[in-house]
Amino acid sequence: MTLRIGISGAQGSFSEEAAHTYARIEKLENWEPVYLVSVANVLQALKDGSVERGIFPIENSNGGIVIEAVHAMAKYTFAIERLFEIDVHHCLLVQQNVNTGDIATITSHDQALKQCRMYLKRRWPGVEVKEYADTAQSAHDLGNSTLPRTTAVIAPKRCAKLYGLEVLEESIQDLKFNFTTFVAAARTAN
Repeated sequence: MTLRIGISGAQGSFSEEAAHTYARIEKLENWEPVYLVSVANVLQALKDGSVERGIFPIENSNGGIVIEAVHAMAKYTFAIERLFEIDVHHCLLVQQNVNTGDIATITSHDQALKQCRMYLKRRWPGVEVKEYADTAQSAHDLGNSTLPRTTAVIAPKRCAKLYGLEVLEESIQDLKFNFTTFVAAARTAN
């Protein structure tokens, strides 16, 4: 049987990386990711049985509590199977042949923006910063031109290859060691 793991992110997200970490810890051989983008979607999928596990972030060493997770956890009943951390390194990604002077907006998940707050103030003081549903989803949407060419996204490095983007800058998070705690959630017995 293949274990379906709901991920609170798109393909290439840190939540997907966390799911791979969870699979290694648990020595899972047969599992598949189900990309659900939000924590609420993950917990709803657990509740309705369309996934057997859910992976989502709850706290970052720099950005603090993941507010989205707190709101979603308050609405659902689930079991915490495991808490674990991964080291998160953010990159600034752009479409091919976009230069720094072309960038008018930087977008990403609220938590990624918090983790890069000082970098953004120092390096991009005149650029508009906007929240997005997910780091990897913002990269996906920049890659397929849903977002304007003048947008840069903060996302995992893996997203550059997945979505045909270029890495403008690597490891832009404010802290060298930037750990995020993830929950591996399971459905409750009741």
